[in-house]
Amino acid sequence: MDQMTKYLLKLYVTGNTTRTTTAIRNLKKICDETLLGQYELVVIDVLESPELAESDKILATPTLIKHLPPPLKQIIGDLSDGEKVIKGLDLERI
Repeated sequence: MDQMTKYLLKLYVTGNTTRTTTAIRNLKKICDETLLGQYELVVIDVLESPELAESDKILATPTLIKHLPPPLKQIIGDLSDGEKVIKGLDLERI
């Protein structure tokens, strides 16, 4: 992977719940171990920003979308299965 390439990940959540906290913690662990700082993570609460959820067609939370690099990929759930997340988003180990 090119040193300048970064991943842009958006995690849609609903409120400050145990499920939200778990998804964020799981994702940060995966990203820190796999992407070594070459990512930007944006956490979006659908209660605070429903227009963003609507524009990305979010139907359930937590939902993770990889916007960059293409192609766009999406995973729904608490992200507890790290290997499933890595494969599902086509993340490359850096």
